[in-house]
Amino acid sequence: MKYLFTLLLFLGLTTAHSQTLYFPPLVGATWQTTTTEELGWCADSLPALIDYVGQNNSKAFLILKDGKLWVESYYGTFTRDSLWYWASAGKSLTGFMVGMAKEQGFIDINAPSSQYLGNGWTSETPQQEANITVLNQLTMTSGLNDGVASPDCTIDTCLEYLADAGTRWAYHNAPYTLLDGVMSGATGSTVNQFFGSNVRNRLGMGLSGYVMTGDNNVMFSTARAFARFGLMVLNRGVWNQDTLMHDMNYFDAMTNTSQNLNLSYGYLWWLNGKASYMMPGSQIVFPGSLIPNAPADMFSALGKNCQYLNIVPSKGIVLVRMGDDPDGIVGLVPTVLDNEIWRRLNLIMCDNPLSNQAASSKSIKVFPNPTSTQFQVQLTPTEQIQLLELLDLQGRSIAQTSQSTISVDAVADGIYLLRIQTNKGTHLQKVQVAQ
Repeated sequence: MKYLFTLLLFLGLTTAHSQTLYFPPLVGATWQTTTTEELGWCADSLPALIDYVGQNNSKAFLILKDGKLWVESYYGTFTRDSLWYWASAGKSLTGFMVGMAKEQGFIDINAPSSQYLGNGWTSETPQQEANITVLNQLTMTSGLNDGVASPDCTIDTCLEYLADAGTRWAYHNAPYTLLDGVMSGATGSTVNQFFGSNVRNRLGMGLSGYVMTGDNNVMFSTARAFARFGLMVLNRGVWNQDTLMHDMNYFDAMTNTSQNLNLSYGYLWWLNGKASYMMPGSQIVFPGSLIPNAPADMFSALGKNCQYLNIVPSKGIVLVRMGDDPDGIVGLVPTVLDNEIWRRLNLIMCDNPLSNQAASSKSIKVFPNPTSTQFQVQLTPTEQIQLLELLDLQGRSIAQTSQSTISVDAVADGIYLLRIQTNKGTHLQKVQVAQ
């Protein structure tokens, strides 16, 4: 009886929590709002955050709190009805739709991809190719060579063997893009047809749709449509009373570590709060959380030029940023802007959920920054330098030393990461080289 009461209490609390989320109508511009004052947060810093985001080449910046619009800002000529690309943030939508197709009985994610793409979709041997599954495509572990001349190319001659499937994590666009072929081969529908009937129409996402851009199939939508998708995912696959995904085993696997190579990657979703992470174009495993200033339970759809969809279940928050790349911040999945947004958000929410690593890094000083000659690192008396390494934003090593000073006089201007390894841990610091 005691256990039955506990179960009923849990279910009651879960239902009550889901009922606190607001869902806007599927048609029209109506969307309830909330204010910083209503939330009991510190309002003084909000205008500065909105200005900061705008100063970094943003088009749109939205934050939902429990489904209600808390922040909605557009910059320049961009408006509520303007369409923009998701870039690689669209991968996370694909990850969700593969789960829907699986639930509907069309796809077995543990089956060889050739079951849906046909034999010979790569230039590998038949056995090597047969070892690549849909799950490998979802987790970026196909083993195909991402170092080819065009990693976006999806024809068989571009898809070369590098490692056995499941043994190497690499952010490779081509195997991801071919998930569209998996879905089409399995369902008999184009990716836009499947998206339209299964997601877009059920969430009220308006004119959203995929457009073939080069070798990539790219999602375009309004910022509000992007946020609608995030709100449904925040509610674990349910939009109001409409359940898009019943398979919670898949949902939980999608939004948690999917393999032991990159702990911060699920099924095409980026995960915060893990012990380490890898980045596109690199085989370096970085210690610490992907976005240290953000809540540990956050998971995200992230794309080139800082297209962001952050989902934070513990706070009922969905955050959207669309726009061009901020000056000096480049890469397929740049996180520097996202991290700074969350540093400022913590002040507004009168909260500071920093990881121990991020907090301890306050004791480390790097100067001058920016510089054209060298960076000097100053530590506390109990810390000692073991290694300084300058990395570009793809994680590639530019220079390293065991001294407390690292020379950059031969390094091109731009934004870099300085990895500081001491006897007490490893820290990352954003730095700028400017001649």
